[in-house]
Amino acid sequence: MGTLYYGDSGTPIGIEDRALAHVKVAITTKLRRGESFTLSWQHADDQPRGRSTLWLHPSIPLRFVFDEPETPELSREWIEDLMRSANSTGGIRLVPEHLDTDPIPTMPDQPVQVGVDVQPVTPEA
Repeated sequence: MGTLYYGDSGTPIGIEDRALAHVKVAITTKLRRGESFTLSWQHADDQPRGRSTLWLHPSIPLRFVFDEPETPELSREWIEDLMRSANSTGGIRLVPEHLDTDPIPTMPDQPVQVGVDVQPVTPEA
């Protein structure tokens, strides 16, 4: 389970490593061009119903942390799908088929989690 830290507060967002690797390519490509966009997802089944959206802008700090030391094999098709959605008015949308589908229970009041394969994220001290 990888983690995306967003903003000065370092808000942790848990995303499966392979999905995060693909999202990282799309996000860094857009931000390198100086473009702003949104990243959205539906909350996991074991979390309160709803969805979340982040506004990504080149001036907002962002950090990607991966649990696995090796970079996963990337899918050109998946990256192209993410880039197409990033260029749309809806921005990047993480969908369950891009993530593992085995739900892992989480504890209430944990930081934001993405997708259906989630684990509690403990902020770094």
